[in-house]
Amino acid sequence: MTLSVEEAANLKKHPLEKAVSMLPSGKRPKLRLVESEYTQKKSSPVPEQSINNKNTVEIESNTKSIHDKSVEPLRPIPPKKTVLLGKNPLSNKWVLPHFTQDDTINARMYLKYYGSKKFLDAYLPNELNSLYLYYLIKLLGFECKDRDLLRSIYKNVEPKDANTNVKLSYVDPTDSLEKKYIVRLIKDLQKAIGKVLATRLKLPYFSTLDNFVDKLKNSKKVLVLTGAGVSTSLGIPDFRSSEGFYSKIKHLGLDDPQDVFNYEIFMQDPSVFYNIANMVLPPENIYSPLHSFIKVLYDKGELLRNYTQNIDNLESYAGIPAEKLIQCHGSFATASCVTCHWHLPGEKIFENIRNLELPLCPYCYEKRKQYFPTSTSLFPDEEVEEYPTNGKALKSYGVLKPDITFFGEALPSKFHESIREDILQCDLLICIGTSLKVAPVSEIVNMLPASVPQVLINRDPVRHAEFDLSLLGYCDDIAALVTEKCGWEIPHKKWAELKKKKYTCTEKSRGVYDVVAKPPMES
Repeated sequence: MTLSVEEAANLKKHPLEKAVSMLPSGKRPKLRLVESEYTQKKSSPVPEQSINNKNTVEIESNTKSIHDKSVEPLRPIPPKKTVLLGKNPLSNKWVLPHFTQDDTINARMYLKYYGSKKFLDAYLPNELNSLYLYYLIKLLGFECKDRDLLRSIYKNVEPKDANTNVKLSYVDPTDSLEKKYIVRLIKDLQKAIGKVLATRLKLPYFSTLDNFVDKLKNSKKVLVLTGAGVSTSLGIPDFRSSEGFYSKIKHLGLDDPQDVFNYEIFMQDPSVFYNIANMVLPPENIYSPLHSFIKVLYDKGELLRNYTQNIDNLESYAGIPAEKLIQCHGSFATASCVTCHWHLPGEKIFENIRNLELPLCPYCYEKRKQYFPTSTSLFPDEEVEEYPTNGKALKSYGVLKPDITFFGEALPSKFHESIREDILQCDLLICIGTSLKVAPVSEIVNMLPASVPQVLINRDPVRHAEFDLSLLGYCDDIAALVTEKCGWEIPHKKWAELKKKKYTCTEKSRGVYDVVAKPPMES
C-alpha cells in the first residue's frame, strides 16, 4: 500500500488517519485521537528550547540528549525532522533508523506533553507505509506480540546487525505488508500511545544512586511501599516467586494456587487455608535489616507512611509505630470470627495453626456443634451430641480467621483513608521487594504527582511501571549501600556484617543498576 502525495494532502488532518483511510471501509479500525493533559490546559504552544552548542550532546537520531542541562526538566525537545525510512537497493529491504533510550524517553515526553495529534504530526511524514507505524511502536518502547505480523515485518526489514553502509533509497514508500497486518499495526500503535498517555514519565534528572541519596537526605515525606521481598532474607517465602509459597502447595490440587487465599473458598471450606496456614505463619519478634532501614527513616523524621503488602506484621517488631504503618492486606496480628465478628489477638490462634486445626470461636462453638461435631485444642475433648441440621450451614460457621485480606475482600478502610492524603504530601516514593501485580496497591505509583521521584529496590525489574531509578539485587544489601552513602547506620544486629561488604553498582541501562555485594574476604 502506497500513500501518494495527493492522497496525503487530502488527508492532512492527521498522519495516522492517512493510513486508516487507505484501508477498505470494512477493515478500518476506530480511531480516537487524544489531546494530552498538558495541551488541554495551555492556550498557547510551548516555545521550543534554545540550543547551546557547548552544552548539547548530539545523539544518532532526530533529538538532542535529554541530559543537556540547558533543557528544562519535564519538557520534551521537538524532533528536528519527521521519521524517514530508507530502502537498501542491494537487498531491497527497509532500514529502520537507529534510536537510543534517550530518544524513547523524549518521544514519550513529547507525546505526553503535546498529545497524540501533535506527536504524530511531528514524527510522521506525509508519505508513509505501515513500517513507519511499526517504527513508532518501537520508538515508544513497545514491541508487537503477533508472531505472524513480526515474521512479515522481518522479511521486509534489514536486521540490526546488517551492513547498511550503502546509499539508501528514499523514494516510493510501497507497502509490502498485507492489509490485515496494517490493521494490526494501527491498533498496536493506538495501544502504545494510550499506554504512554496513561503512565507517568521518568524524570530527566533523577536516574542515579547519587540522585537518590541526595533526595533521601533532604526529604521529609517519604512514602515506602513494601512487598514480600523485604522478608525473604528471614526465610519467609515470597508468594509469587518460583521458589516461594505457590510452588510448595501443588499437592493441594488447586486450579489456581491463589485459591488458598480466596474468601469464597474459605467460607465454603476453611480447611483449604488451614492446611497450609502453618507455612505462612510469620515468625515472632524478628525483622530484617530492610525493616530497620525504614525505622531509620522514621527516626530521622522522614517517613510519611509505610504501606506494606505483607501480612507478617514484622514492621511492628522493627519499631515502626502503628500510625506510620498501613497493612494493605491486613496481618496475622489479629483474628476475627467470620460469624459473630468477635475480635482477638492473632497469637491466640497460632497453636491451632501450627497443629493444622480449625480455630473456633467460643461464642459460636455450641451452635457450631449442632452442625459440625468437633473438638479443637481450644476446647477439651468431649462427647458431642449430634443435632439435626438443615444442611445449609457453611463449614466456616464459628471459625476464627486471621485478619488478612483474602482475594474477594475489600482492603482495610485505613488504606483508602490514608492514601488520599499521603499522595498529595509525598515527596519521594520508594518501592521495595514488590512486583506491583496486585491492585489497588499497585496503582499507587500512578496516583502520585509526576514530579515526585520514584525508586524501585527489588530483585527483579518491574517493567509495567516507570521508575526513575531501579536498584536491582537483595533488598538488605541495597539498603545497606544506601544507608552507607547517606552516612547513617542501621539499628540491626547484622549491620556490622553488612557494612563490611564491598558493594558494586553496575549500570545496565539509564536508571537501572545491578547491586552486588561481596563478603569481606572476597573484596
